[in-house]
Amino acid sequence: MNEKFKKRLKEEIKLSGMTTKELGEKVGVSNEMITQYYTTSKMPSLETFEKLCRALDVSADYLLGLSD
Repeated sequence: MNEKFKKRLKEEIKLSGMTTKELGEKVGVSNEMITQYYTTSKMPSLETFEKLCRALDVSADYLLGLSD
């Protein structure tokens, strides 16, 4: 699941047209932390995860790899 999350997060950030800095500002974390979410095993808190889903306009199930 973690690998799917990382791949999908990276894809959705690219599709959004936002930089990691812009996304980080929207969800309240640094751009470095956003990058860590898709390059390391670091996972966002539930609160940050919810904000990521809203900012990227994707479902939690999709980002987690539970749906297509």
